[in-house]
Amino acid sequence: MISAPQPTFDVESVRRDFPILSQYLPNGRPLVYLDTAATSQKPRVVIEKLTECLEQYNSNVHRGIHQLGDRMTTELENAREKVQRFLGAKDVNEIVFTSGTTMSLNLVAHGWARKFLKPGDEILVNAMEHHANLVPWQLAAKATGAVLKYIPLTGDGRLDLSELDLYLTSRTKLVAVTAMSNVLGTINPIADLARQAHAVGALICVDAAQSVPHSPTDVVASNIDFLAFSGHKLYAPTGIGVLYARQTLLENMDPFLAGGHMIREVHEQSSTWADPPAKFEAGTCPFVEAVALGTAIDYIETLGLNRIAEYEHQLSTYAHQRLSQVPGIRILGPDVAHKGAILSFVVDGVHPHDLSDLLDREGVAIRAGHHCTMPLHDLLNITSSARASLAFYNTTAEVDKLVEALQSARKVFRLK
Repeated sequence: MISAPQPTFDVESVRRDFPILSQYLPNGRPLVYLDTAATSQKPRVVIEKLTECLEQYNSNVHRGIHQLGDRMTTELENAREKVQRFLGAKDVNEIVFTSGTTMSLNLVAHGWARKFLKPGDEILVNAMEHHANLVPWQLAAKATGAVLKYIPLTGDGRLDLSELDLYLTSRTKLVAVTAMSNVLGTINPIADLARQAHAVGALICVDAAQSVPHSPTDVVASNIDFLAFSGHKLYAPTGIGVLYARQTLLENMDPFLAGGHMIREVHEQSSTWADPPAKFEAGTCPFVEAVALGTAIDYIETLGLNRIAEYEHQLSTYAHQRLSQVPGIRILGPDVAHKGAILSFVVDGVHPHDLSDLLDREGVAIRAGHHCTMPLHDLLNITSSARASLAFYNTTAEVDKLVEALQSARKVFRLK
């Protein structure tokens, strides 16, 4: 008998906070949304905050001295303070608003790596990284003469740290690592990696796109140098992201984009830069979306990230047990004890794209493809995989529906 999780909050009440979850699809099927790793759904309070900003005090920030501009600027900076507290950062000026995780990581690659790396330096990565935390370092290495080195993975999809000292050496200048794999769900030991990186004089850059929405983050306690995440995976709108970096690093980095707001003085032949974070926020930032990100953080903190993490772990455990009953299925990644609520899998005899299409006809939305992790799929000797990703608004009934849809898909392909 598989036991259902017992959440410490009212899941059905939470689901009512998300308007999209109660809808029926054009074919009459109720929506079963299992693609939160791609983008999260938005609670009503976030949607209402967007409307409030646009209807009541929409105005550009840090520019006008009229009442609308003052209100919008205050809302924006209040949101920055919420992000600071949410991440446990020491100073609000360590929070840079960007367009998302990809922009944040590219900002570090351009503003720090291209300035400070030199030929022979090494950047330590691994095969489970999303392309956003791999390709920028490839470009930075090409531009500076640095070299990418790869931490090997264990057979179950975790970092093989048994011989880390062979890869993490005095030549290592940066360790770029995901806090939680978007395919395997693997949760990496960020605090330990940061400690070992610092011991050889290296910095650590964390892709926290998948981890920040699902478990508490403390950049100071974990001794993190750079951390990036996207608002749209944290129940906030698209187009807004965050780069956290230690103040001294931001002060020494070069700006990535140039234009308005990020300058102190502009002369005919030269310019000087504003202090961080303005130094890295050229032009008009997505201020309405940033304010709504602050509202999303308020919402998450009301539920409690520890309670969210506990429920999602229970739900993930249930999902692993149920999916393992499907014949011919192979769930990728480590044991549920070492991963977040992401279940990527392949089913013998069915291409993941076909599987996703058949599940969609049943109202079950999952992801199929290489999930921007081609080196990982090459390592696994597969071209693509299916992925079901869970959130605190999902239920055991939806997991059961996923399993039923998988069984139906197998019948379509006449699999034994």
